[in-house]
Amino acid sequence: MASTKVCESISLQCSVEVTTYGYHPSLAGNIVMVAIFAICAITQVFLGIKYRLRAYPIDSSCKSCCSLSRPSLLAAGLYLTLKHLVIHYGPEYSRLSPKFYTWLFVVCDAIGFLAQCIRGSIQASANNTNKKTLNLRNNIIVAGISFQAATMLVCGVLSLDFAYNLYRHREEKKQKLQAASPKGSKGFQFYMACFVIAFIAILIRCIYRILEMAGGWKNPLMRNEVEFMILDGAMISLASILMAVAFPSAYFPSINGNGKKGRAIAKDDCELDSEELNVLRPPTYPPN
Repeated sequence: MASTKVCESISLQCSVEVTTYGYHPSLAGNIVMVAIFAICAITQVFLGIKYRLRAYPIDSSCKSCCSLSRPSLLAAGLYLTLKHLVIHYGPEYSRLSPKFYTWLFVVCDAIGFLAQCIRGSIQASANNTNKKTLNLRNNIIVAGISFQAATMLVCGVLSLDFAYNLYRHREEKKQKLQAASPKGSKGFQFYMACFVIAFIAILIRCIYRILEMAGGWKNPLMRNEVEFMILDGAMISLASILMAVAFPSAYFPSINGNGKKGRAIAKDDCELDSEELNVLRPPTYPPN
């Protein structure tokens, strides 16, 4: 059997089995993925213009075009949404300041993404037959994806803690809970279900990629196209579809800080009454 060192294309002398992935990529499967990402990008750009929400559709169109950046940018969209959920329902129920849901988690996610970019540059410039180089770039990408997954897990734990605290005080926030979405409580529940499923789908993809790369190049998991299409492509496609169908501004106007309506809602969400301020104060702080 020919070695990968002398194989420049698939032929009788160089079978597909000696390649890194060991299979011919499915043309039909990849066409479907490209179509899904393109439709999601166009949809979100259209909705972003309609609702005057700039950052979200820009993020979505970029993530639909860049394979490596898709999970990071999808996660960034979720962090942005989470920030405004905390602002709307009450920062006093969150262990983290709302601004840090974007600043902290997006920066951490960017670090993981940059680690994968470094791996890509090493791969492009190095000798692919050098075992040390192969191991180095493999370790870098595992570290980068692991950091992204850890960031999402921390964010997920904080989100669950916020949801639990909000549930405990649901009677105090009953009016806001009922008036969160112009589409009613059922519409908001649909939006939140899409949000949670998209978050889980991205996390599943990250965990899969860790396991795929941790086994080294040409490991059985890396050479299984069906598992790759389901646990990578399908998970990101699912998240993209859900974040396009349940567009934030349509179900949760508080996320939109542009325009008179958006600014009015955001301003109202940021105003805390005296009782809420007392909750935020430490026990030793004198009351009003």
